[in-house]
Amino acid sequence: MFIRYQGNLFLEIKDIVDWNGAKMLVEIVLFFLIMIVLYLLIIMPKLKANPQLEKFDGWLYAHRGLHDNKTRAPENSLAAFSLAVEKGFGIELDVQLTKDLVPVVHHDYKLKRSCKVNKKISELTYQELRKYKIFGSEEKIPTLEEVLETVDKKVPLIIELKIPWKPNHTCEAVSKVLANYQGLYCIESFNPFGLIWYKKHFPHVVRGQLSTDFIKEKIKGSKVQYFILKHLLLNFLTKPDFIAYHHVYRRGLSFTICRKLYRTKTFAWTIESQEQLEDNQGYFDLFIFDSFIPEKK
Repeated sequence: MFIRYQGNLFLEIKDIVDWNGAKMLVEIVLFFLIMIVLYLLIIMPKLKANPQLEKFDGWLYAHRGLHDNKTRAPENSLAAFSLAVEKGFGIELDVQLTKDLVPVVHHDYKLKRSCKVNKKISELTYQELRKYKIFGSEEKIPTLEEVLETVDKKVPLIIELKIPWKPNHTCEAVSKVLANYQGLYCIESFNPFGLIWYKKHFPHVVRGQLSTDFIKEKIKGSKVQYFILKHLLLNFLTKPDFIAYHHVYRRGLSFTICRKLYRTKTFAWTIESQEQLEDNQGYFDLFIFDSFIPEKK
């Protein structure tokens, strides 16, 4: 009698262990399924396509204009933009603010590379900035308004907003200049708060999230912040119309999911040869190029 009871007790314990093990396995699987669903929701961009977005198709975009920093048409200059218009290329350009909140077109926050001056654009008024010429040419840093007048609606524009942190001043100043512009343009930024600002105030404007692998690029800053930006973990807030990604990291998981699962429009930056252009055809819809003249097809 005692031996039989031991046998039954053993079987009961074994059944309990088996059940608890199976239950734990189910809980682990459910946990990972929930995490995957949450991840897919977090990186989900805007699903309903902006009708303006398709108008950007069929163009190649000259990075900072059709420029050469050793000639009379350096980057982000009126001369470089005029050349791009003349050759029939769209234009990518950078906008930031002077000390007196004038939107000017220049990439670097500092003037050291372009003007050999150890000053920041944000430290200078527009009139003070006008004293400097860029890359040894006769060109000066133009205002966004001057660039719009030069382009004159002839080609589409990709306007990158250079926003150090808070977006209000930059977005408000840029939107005022763009208010009466009838040409085709979109805005993009590495700073997701700029996209959120435009989403709230100008939802009809096409918006793009810029990103790259910041750590591999050895860009100084918060690794946590760069992880979030690289993996597009704020898409659920920004709801971008397109993703502009450094083509070198085109196989990134979040970028690939946005491209394949959500069918998000993708912009490649910055293509630097015809070979790179052809190699990236299967990964991107639109291309921003630099340092060569692409063959139009």
